[in-house]
Amino acid sequence: MRNGHRPLLAATTMAVVTTGVAYLFGPGAAPADSEAGRAAAAAGPATGQAKTATGQGKAATGEGRPAAAHPAAAKSGRAAGAEACEVSPKYPKRQLRGVWIATVHNVDWPSKTGLDAARQQAEYVRILDNAVKRNLNAVFVQVRPASDAIYKSPYEPWSQWLTGTAGRDPGWEPLPFLIAEAHKRGLEFHAWFNPYRAADKDNLAKLPANHPARLHPGWVVKHEGRLYYNPGLPEVRAHTVKVIKDVVQRYDIDGVHFDDYFYPYPGKGTKFADTAAFTKYGKGMSLAAWRRENVNTLVAQAGAAVHEAKPYVKFGISPFGIWRNKSNDPAGSDTKGLSAYDAIYADARAWIKSGSIDYVMPQIYWPRGFAAADYAKLVPWWANQVKGTGVHLYIGQALYRVGARDVAAWTKAGELPAHLTLNRKYPEVQGDVYFSAAQLGKNPLGVLDALVKDHYPRPALPPLVAGRGGAAPAVPSGLGLAGGTLGWKSSPEAASYAVYRVASAKPDGCATADGRNLLAVVPAAGTAGQSYAVPGGGAYLVTALDRLGNESAPATAVLP
Repeated sequence: MRNGHRPLLAATTMAVVTTGVAYLFGPGAAPADSEAGRAAAAAGPATGQAKTATGQGKAATGEGRPAAAHPAAAKSGRAAGAEACEVSPKYPKRQLRGVWIATVHNVDWPSKTGLDAARQQAEYVRILDNAVKRNLNAVFVQVRPASDAIYKSPYEPWSQWLTGTAGRDPGWEPLPFLIAEAHKRGLEFHAWFNPYRAADKDNLAKLPANHPARLHPGWVVKHEGRLYYNPGLPEVRAHTVKVIKDVVQRYDIDGVHFDDYFYPYPGKGTKFADTAAFTKYGKGMSLAAWRRENVNTLVAQAGAAVHEAKPYVKFGISPFGIWRNKSNDPAGSDTKGLSAYDAIYADARAWIKSGSIDYVMPQIYWPRGFAAADYAKLVPWWANQVKGTGVHLYIGQALYRVGARDVAAWTKAGELPAHLTLNRKYPEVQGDVYFSAAQLGKNPLGVLDALVKDHYPRPALPPLVAGRGGAAPAVPSGLGLAGGTLGWKSSPEAASYAVYRVASAKPDGCATADGRNLLAVVPAAGTAGQSYAVPGGGAYLVTALDRLGNESAPATAVLP
């Protein structure tokens, strides 16, 4: 999917697409789960056609509120009331802040194949701790890189990226541990699947005996040295949905996630050999329209299966950052790059309009002012697509590009933080996800320190997704202080608790309207009581949250 190991190609050569890496990572990418090629493709030619305010006055927070409510008030999670609370865009109460953890080619985790369970676990915990340190609240972990599994699957073999050998049992089952450790730290866990990759070599005989492609060779297309499942076959879609639903049913995940790989990205220009399927199922459509319909059908089926199994599990997709260019469609963006609609038959606008997805997370991996794909033009375009639909918009951010010297903007520490500043102008943007976890420990150009200082100084609750249900738990009871620790009784159905602090003042009804007073999000301990070490005196408010982030009214205690 994405990769920070290889810089973008020079602008004059960006249109050249390599084939082997395009299968796994997209055009122009290096051998890792890469998006460097996405940016390369962008520079190449297009390929075708409130809480209700319950008190009076302003909250005493040590910082004055803005004179007028910002559009981002909609993100605060409050309901409209007789007196709306004014909120600060600098302190969003609800915001998705995530990081991708790629397993393919050991991009992020585990660091290499063959590590024992203890080493794998320690590496993963280190990633999570770095995420928490930066006030992130979600991880997107690649559980199915290419028709394989980093969990014990009844349908597909163990991933080679655990042991070095496809199909070999690693001696432990990672997924329950990965989920539990994320939840222990208050991080949502989104299971990331690739729907169509079958294998990075086209020799069926070398696949594990239980590999679906070996059991059903008619399902796959050999294409430029790789194996792909044929998106035009109903059997392929049924198998993919079965694999996803199995994970949803058996594991305590919070979301199902697809990345940008659908039909293969352009490589050597070899024709994708799906003629037989098109002849059988095309029903008079053009080849391009039929291929898009195949992808749309899988997306709809996957979303329905996820929500049928567990209504609270979110489903979303991270498409290539350009839907279509305005030059080949008036509805497209003012860009000059690869069109996902035409090149890989991914119609993100259709998924948004149909409501097949809960969120869309375009990979806008280009800086402001980039001629072929300007971040400052793409964000408002995507914001306009989701406006009024109920589909959330999060932005895929190219953390891996920070420090790259091939594009001048990425050599500047301020470029990525400026993306988040620009996002504040568009209330439809409800968060960001970074590629990738390997960069969390590296902190290139100190950019993560800048993000925390200027954009993530406080924790954030997850955005509430309409239709996923849930209900606010009971208000925490028994709130009090003992020995410098704030304690309260656990609320039934609470997954976590939000702790707010208003220093040296009595809070009013707006104290929890935005995130400026949010001190911590404390995961439920599974015991009769909860506790949190407080930093000093003041007024403390504690609310209970269900797993989706539905929030109770606060319990309040004023401490000396």
